[in-house]
Amino acid sequence: MTVSKSTEDITEIDKRHIVHPWADFATAPSQGDLVISRGEGYHVYDSDGKKYLDGIAGMWCVNVGYGNREIAQAIAHQAEEMPYYTPFGAMTNPHAAELAKVLAELTPGDLNRVHFTNSGSTAVDSAVRFIHFYFNALGQPEKQVIISRTDSYHGSTYLTASLSGKAVDRTYFKYMTDIVHHVSGPNLFRRNKELSEEEYRQQLVDEFEQKILEVGPEKVACFIAEPIMGSGGVLIPPPGYHKAMKQVCEKYNILYILDEVVTAFGRLGEFFSAEAVWEIVPDIIVCAKGITSGYQPLGATIISDALFDKISGSNAPKDAYFTNGYTYSGHPVACAAALKNIEIIKRDKLCEHVKDVGPYFIEQLKTLERFDIIGEIRGNHLMACVECNISGNKTAAQEEDMATALIVDQFCDKAGLIIRPYEALLILSPPLIIDREGIDKLVSILAQSIERATEVVAEKYTLQAKCI
Repeated sequence: MTVSKSTEDITEIDKRHIVHPWADFATAPSQGDLVISRGEGYHVYDSDGKKYLDGIAGMWCVNVGYGNREIAQAIAHQAEEMPYYTPFGAMTNPHAAELAKVLAELTPGDLNRVHFTNSGSTAVDSAVRFIHFYFNALGQPEKQVIISRTDSYHGSTYLTASLSGKAVDRTYFKYMTDIVHHVSGPNLFRRNKELSEEEYRQQLVDEFEQKILEVGPEKVACFIAEPIMGSGGVLIPPPGYHKAMKQVCEKYNILYILDEVVTAFGRLGEFFSAEAVWEIVPDIIVCAKGITSGYQPLGATIISDALFDKISGSNAPKDAYFTNGYTYSGHPVACAAALKNIEIIKRDKLCEHVKDVGPYFIEQLKTLERFDIIGEIRGNHLMACVECNISGNKTAAQEEDMATALIVDQFCDKAGLIIRPYEALLILSPPLIIDREGIDKLVSILAQSIERATEVVAEKYTLQAKCI
């Protein structure tokens, strides 16, 4: 069905009927919305025809870009051939089976068992549920505690919202506090600068081990970590961090979940970054977003043979039914989209492209550190963060830092660039097909917006970021 209503009509319908994710309820009844109506390449267009460079790939996910006819045709063909059948029990479909095989080939080590979900949130939820099932099946029901980190994001189900550690996201909901514990996430920008990166890493590892001993190793089931903490601010860990944390987990029989929802499928120049970038093989990898480049909703929990084999077949306890899954697990249309998406990433050598343009992207962004309102610019290939810091406070973002980020975002929006503001952060994750010309345009608009924002905030705040 074609929607031919005006922007004003769509906005009014939206305000009346849609409850958005992360909506500000104070302004939701009256707030107008940007209506994105189509996309092409690494650009999107609003319902009035204005063109924007999409600096966030939708939400970390439109890796192959917009308007890809091959994926659209794969979706249409599968919908005509067989749109859906139940995945429960022993039922499957050809595309789900083939995709599971492809994922097993792409992941490191013995990560060969795939449980399909609908999103990253449900993939993380399923990973934790599998681990609880696993330890219960082994006769260790006391191993239930999950250790996560501050500034992390793992989803918005009841369980995964509880795992997430972004303080600003915790509002009027209820969260699990009995089996969920948090330790400090790595934040090199806000660390005690008297510590070297190596000393800081050891401090984080020691804190993690102390938390395990405090809770009791016999009670801790797993540790979950994003390779790079995405929406928490593109927080890159100090060298050797994941290897050291994995060693602590192995010491206490704790399983390691690597949340690659953002980083998988090329964002760091690899299909999966676990072994290639961080030199670890986790017990479970979760992925979503880039698996279909956002063309269909799909997530996956990828489990090691070592775990699966211990509780299956002749090793399975009585009545060992894994009663976890979703009506749309392994949905044939979504799996068809994923297979074509992965084929395109391989054929068009997008991982190699990211390795080529990614360092250029970070290098160009770092030139913006010349502005007084910018505290730090950090990133890895095609995920980056510009942190506003006019307050000079290196311990925590202040009100003026957050206000500055919003002002920069407003100028970017007017100039035709979509970025993602969060507290004092401006987060960037463009489609993987972006080229040097697109990067130059993005950085140019961002520079102009920062310059204009500097003039605005200088009238209200004292700029101190470069004075300490």
